[in-house]
Amino acid sequence: MPFTTALSGLNAASNNLAVTGNNIANSNTIGFKKSRSEFADVYASSLGGVSNTTPGAGVKVANVAQQFNQGNLQFTDNNLDLAISGEGFFTMAKSPTEANDLSYTRSGEFKLNKDGYLVNNQGKALLVYAPNTTKVEDGFSTGVTTPVQINTLTGLPSATDTVRIQLNLDAQDSITPGTLTFDPEDSNTYNSQTSTTVYDTLGSPHILTTYFVKLDPSSAPLTGTSEWLVYHYMSEPATPGTRTAVPVTSGQLGGTTPESAKLTFDSGGKLITPLDGKFSLASYVITPPTGAADININSMNYFGTTQVQQKFSVNGMTQNGLPAGRLTGIDIDDEGVIFARFSNGGSQTMGKVALTRFANNNGLAKLGDTAWGQSANSGEPIPGQAGANNFGSIQAGALESSNVDLSAQLVNLIVAQQHYQANAQTITTENSIMQTILQIR
Repeated sequence: MPFTTALSGLNAASNNLAVTGNNIANSNTIGFKKSRSEFADVYASSLGGVSNTTPGAGVKVANVAQQFNQGNLQFTDNNLDLAISGEGFFTMAKSPTEANDLSYTRSGEFKLNKDGYLVNNQGKALLVYAPNTTKVEDGFSTGVTTPVQINTLTGLPSATDTVRIQLNLDAQDSITPGTLTFDPEDSNTYNSQTSTTVYDTLGSPHILTTYFVKLDPSSAPLTGTSEWLVYHYMSEPATPGTRTAVPVTSGQLGGTTPESAKLTFDSGGKLITPLDGKFSLASYVITPPTGAADININSMNYFGTTQVQQKFSVNGMTQNGLPAGRLTGIDIDDEGVIFARFSNGGSQTMGKVALTRFANNNGLAKLGDTAWGQSANSGEPIPGQAGANNFGSIQAGALESSNVDLSAQLVNLIVAQQHYQANAQTITTENSIMQTILQIR
């Protein structure tokens, strides 16, 4: 009986040594969670129960429990490295095409594979919630996860539909003689001009030039006001000498022939017509055809434009179109939203990192490669998002270190060694007693 008891102690001590050695071996493994051996005593029981004088029958390993406390964050130079600060696991698919075979990990060493998918070192694909649109404010489809594929080629072009111009028209400019008809080729027929580049649906650039013609204040319908005519012309960069007039479709103006818009200022130089500063321009048909749709600038916005006694100046000019671009970088915020940045100045929301947690982390099945799987003891997976519903936040450009305290494990190693030696000594002592008994004649 003592031999069996000591042997169980040796087995338990050996298990403790193996667990401690595994912790030490993985002290530098990203996302690793240390384990500890948990023991229980053993009694040989019968129908009558265990007597008060019955010695124990040894020890058994009740569990090798992993400790899921937070590891330290170490910062890296790779923006695709991710770490979770708090509760939750990254949700991984076996591959980008096997999205239903799931595992879970705290190791965030991600990279792009040859097809542009975000994967780990084992080729498992990071799952995200797909965006409803390209804008964050439109939300994400949190009911379904999908692998995230980053477009490594181009950023899609975006056609211009809004142009904003803030400028000052010089109140001292001379009045254009009424005998002269506006001609963009004749600078004597207008006071000032400015240009901006706009884009069609294929990302091709076009020059939108705006001409300003001052009218005689005496002809203004309201006393103390000043009026300016505004002409919009489009031209191709390849043939800048060719200009095509753009019809105005704002309020009282319209039709299919080139017409001017009108800006009216009060005696203080403030724009009063149009009140919101906006005109609409009729569609401009690209000639020669490039296959792109017509440019349709829904809003030509002059809000904030003034007419004071200062030289003509453009204080601000923006348009919302984009040419085609290439991928220049990927950003991931603390809520796990993945942005792709392109050389054309645009960005696109690619998804939101899907996190998962469990009621009982210690019940997870150990899969290796610093990954775990659902089991009967873990409970059902609870999906969620970083920073919400008890989930931790995500830190990009960082990795979660192993939570192994190397000093503590070295101490455990000494204790486990003594445990093993003591049980071995029990066997030696029992053997010596047996030899003594057998030598009695």
